[in-house]
Amino acid sequence: MRRSFLLLTLTLSLSQTALAQQAPQFDASVTGNAVTQDAKAEQASHKISELITRKFGVARAKAETIAAAVMNSASKYSLPPALLLAIISIESRFKETARGPNNATGLMQVVPSAHKTLVRNKDLTDAEDNIDAGSAILHGYLKSAQGDIDAALKNYGGSYAYAEKVSLRVKSFESAAASSAVATVGQQFPSEYPCALTHQ
Repeated sequence: MRRSFLLLTLTLSLSQTALAQQAPQFDASVTGNAVTQDAKAEQASHKISELITRKFGVARAKAETIAAAVMNSASKYSLPPALLLAIISIESRFKETARGPNNATGLMQVVPSAHKTLVRNKDLTDAEDNIDAGSAILHGYLKSAQGDIDAALKNYGGSYAYAEKVSLRVKSFESAAASSAVATVGQQFPSEYPCALTHQ
């Protein structure tokens, strides 16, 4: 019995030692993946800011702020960056102080009266606050629509024509956002968003 106990103790000890030796290798691979994803996100953010500057005439510093905010919100709410960029381009043409009907404000034209609790203590003319609020709203609509991106966009913009317009615009941003760790619209919503894959 004593031998059995010693053998069991020795086996457990060897198993723990083997696991402890494997743990640093696992941590290194996880860290390596995180660094690779960060590098991809940073590269995508740079490409996005260059595109915004070139295509919409936004100052470089503002474009970098917008691109970083898009990448952060895309990651936070599991939304494709190209989708957020398409919405911003349609809603405000990347003008942070844009105002629209019903007091819609900022880059994503968030309507404060419709989302009072969400926008409390947020400056909707600030890129980060506005993109975070707009992304949260879109994410909520997407959850309510059970993943149907067209229905979510209809709720966000008011019509299926708006959803179609966004889907067409997504294409112009997919190449810039493609190197990010966040999926593109076609990868993330293949069946619900076929127009993102088929329109040129």
